[in-house]
Amino acid sequence: MQPTLTTAPARAFPRWVPLLIAALLILADQALKAWANAHLTEHAPLVPFIPGVLSWFLTYNTGAAWSLFSGGATILAIGRLLVGLGILVYVLRRPQGRFMDVVLAMIAAGAIGNTIDGLRFGRVTDMLYSPALSAVTRAVRAGEFPVFNIADCCIVVGVLLLIVSSLLPKRAAPGA
Repeated sequence: MQPTLTTAPARAFPRWVPLLIAALLILADQALKAWANAHLTEHAPLVPFIPGVLSWFLTYNTGAAWSLFSGGATILAIGRLLVGLGILVYVLRRPQGRFMDVVLAMIAAGAIGNTIDGLRFGRVTDMLYSPALSAVTRAVRAGEFPVFNIADCCIVVGVLLLIVSSLLPKRAAPGA
C-alpha cells in the first residue's frame, strides 16, 4: 500500500523573523522621516532623487491616504496601532508560511510606522513624490498622486501582494 501525499503546510520562519522584518522596516521608515525633517523644507520645490520617477517633497498629513479623515491623526493612530499589533499577534500565534508572514509583517510595519508619527506629532511625515505615478493619476483625472513614505509603501505593496497571491492557483505538494 502506498502512502497518500497531501498538501504540505507552508514552511514557517522561526517566530521571531516576522517581528525582525517589521522592526527593520519601522526603523527604516522612522530614519527616513527623521532625515526628511532635518534636511528638507516643507512645501519647497521638488528635489529629484531618481529623475522622472522619484523626488523629495516634504509635507505632513493629519489624515490617511489622499488626506482622507484629515484632522483625525490621534484616532487614526490608535486604529493603525491596533491593526499593526493585531497582525503581528496573529502571525506569532498562527504562522502562515514564509511569504505570507513577510507580507503581513510589511503591512503591520507600515501601520505601526505611521502610528508613531500620529502619536508623537499629531501628523504623518511624507517625503516621497512620484512624477510617474502622478502622470497616471492625472491621466485618469484623479489629480496628483499623494506624497508618501516608507510605511505607506509597506502597506500598499503588502496589500497588493495579498491580492495577487489570492488570485494565483494554490500549489499542491510535490508528487501529490
